[in-house]
Amino acid sequence: MKPVRTRIAPSPTGYLHLGTARTALYSWAYARHHGGQFVLRIEDTDVARSTQESTEQILDAMRWLGLDYDEGPIHQMSRLERYREVAEQLIAAGHAYRCWCTPEELDAMREAQRARGDKTRYDGRWRPAPGKQLPPPPAGVQPVVRLANPLHGAVSWNDLVKGPITIANEEIDDLVILRSDGVPTYNFAVVVDDWDMRITHVYRGDEHINNTPWQINILRAIAGPDVEPPRYGHCPIILGEDGLKLSKRRGAVSVTAYRELGYLPEAMLNYLARLGWSHGDDEIFTRAQMVQWFDGSHLARSPAQWDPAKLAWVNAQWMKRGDDARLAALVQEQLAGRGVAGADAATLARMAALFKDRCTTLVELADWAAMLYLPVAPRAQDLAEHVGEAVKPALRALRERLAEVAWEAAPIAAAVKAVLAEHGLKMPQLAPALRVLVCGRAQTPSIDAVLALFARDVVLQRLQHV
Repeated sequence: MKPVRTRIAPSPTGYLHLGTARTALYSWAYARHHGGQFVLRIEDTDVARSTQESTEQILDAMRWLGLDYDEGPIHQMSRLERYREVAEQLIAAGHAYRCWCTPEELDAMREAQRARGDKTRYDGRWRPAPGKQLPPPPAGVQPVVRLANPLHGAVSWNDLVKGPITIANEEIDDLVILRSDGVPTYNFAVVVDDWDMRITHVYRGDEHINNTPWQINILRAIAGPDVEPPRYGHCPIILGEDGLKLSKRRGAVSVTAYRELGYLPEAMLNYLARLGWSHGDDEIFTRAQMVQWFDGSHLARSPAQWDPAKLAWVNAQWMKRGDDARLAALVQEQLAGRGVAGADAATLARMAALFKDRCTTLVELADWAAMLYLPVAPRAQDLAEHVGEAVKPALRALRERLAEVAWEAAPIAAAVKAVLAEHGLKMPQLAPALRVLVCGRAQTPSIDAVLALFARDVVLQRLQHV
């Protein structure tokens, strides 16, 4: 068997889309499962829309997801001579030809076909044929190169997701493979790339099914009728919450936007994997487990629906499992974006251990951490409900005790208990008032552990005007 080689080939005309990230994950996991190689290509032949900024965003998203590649990034625009060379070889072999049709002629051709009720397609007017007299090339028109697609027969392949698929050659026309400026079209460049890079398996969205017959015919024209094409797996689309296709044009959020929203990369991979693939009833699994399990089977044939609530649940599970020191470092980044510089890593790790079970995202965890460094603004309703006259003397007494005790959870707890006894109060009377004044909210984990996270002077300052 050939060594497994997979690839992902995003276009740098925008961010890394969630659907592309999913097929990148499947391609990466399949290569890793089989001990093969994973290649990153940048399909930047759309010169007008491709940007360096988009390329950097794609690379950043791949790094964040941990989808390491063995080769690349390989840019198609650096391979223009190779595409032109192959096009010339195809012309010489009779598998391709130059076409001098102007855009106006093509428009008129399609209009006439529509008027007759025919399928719109190129009519082959510049395609050489025995006994056919071609007109002289018109002056001032740069030709394109078209594939001389087989006129009869069919193209068949056993799709890794869909199963056997057959499309008749009569259903497809002579595709442009090289534009008049010498830049290849998608279907041509992708075939030359896959052939040169020895790609054995291709996972991609099922919108590419109709491209596959052209691509197989192009490959056979390049390498011969008996060539073995890559194994194609066409994954169903991802639907948005509204049931329509999730796409760049409809405002689908980029992969890196979820990082900014406080999601963990392992959670995003976990959730993306389950949008079209399963391993029994397993919902939460590591990258290593996915590599172990992902053999290309158990891929769904029907579309998956993006479910923000399910993603949030998956992320919460990974938050609970998260290493406290790592979570602390990620919260530091969040706080830096809010103007908090130099937050103590050890304090944040203790905070993460205490609050992570309550949080869905890193943003929520940073919201808790922010109270340690930024002023809090308790709601008037909470102040009225919890900080009444009956509890204020106890709060003042507690402030005096907290100024003297060792600043750890146990001594703080002892000070609270002593004040409760002195003033004849219960914990449900004092603790909510203390939380509202110090933390800005009425509910937190154990108040002694929470207070120990703060700098002493911050707690005393927030209790100063009771």
